[in-house]
Amino acid sequence: MKKIQTNDASPRRKFIQTIAAGTAALGMANLVTAFQQVQAAPLNNFPDPGPDEWFNKIKGKHKIIYDVPEPNDMMPFAWSRVFLLTNAATGTPEKECNVVMVLRHSGIPYAMDDSLWAKYNFGEMFKIDDPLTKKPATRNPFWRPKPGDFKVPGIGNVAIGINELQDSGVMFCVCNMALTVYSAIAAGNDKLNMTAADVKAEWMKGILPGVQVVPSGVWAVGRAQEKGCAYCFAGA
Repeated sequence: MKKIQTNDASPRRKFIQTIAAGTAALGMANLVTAFQQVQAAPLNNFPDPGPDEWFNKIKGKHKIIYDVPEPNDMMPFAWSRVFLLTNAATGTPEKECNVVMVLRHSGIPYAMDDSLWAKYNFGEMFKIDDPLTKKPATRNPFWRPKPGDFKVPGIGNVAIGINELQDSGVMFCVCNMALTVYSAIAAGNDKLNMTAADVKAEWMKGILPGVQVVPSGVWAVGRAQEKGCAYCFAGA
């Protein structure tokens, strides 16, 4: 059946089309712009305690890094909880374990608050559905999730919200390079009337509490492994 288009929806469609086209065109032009912006922002511009110092907190007996370059439903968050639960079941409590989740490439929206999900349509931009409505998410599904959002057959409700995992010591970081590239793409929407720098600044302001901004996701993957973390790919 052919969908009927209305004038009210056209600005939103144009925005999503711009995002889709920009994301598909993540080539040299966008990367060059991102490199220039990153080079213009020295590491002392990163929030304290600083990326390298942040990684010095990894001192546990059992350590793992989950590499999240794309949305993969609840899996990266569920695996983090499973790692902690099964280590506890085999004699190593949470406080003696380290879990690092690296949000990079198209996994970066999980690092940002609900207001940005609503304004920039992250659910459509990154193809992430709300677990309750089954429609493109207009909130961060893993930040302070609603009761009943996440259930596992045979187990029931599971505590896999970012805030809940942080309470168990899970460390989250987000890729500055990806934030730079995707914010520049989002700024291509004429309706926003914002520069790439303005969008990037707003995204940085909306980073969730306790989430560390790192120079790049691949930088963070390397640092985590240097600290002894086992590697686990957590993309789709």
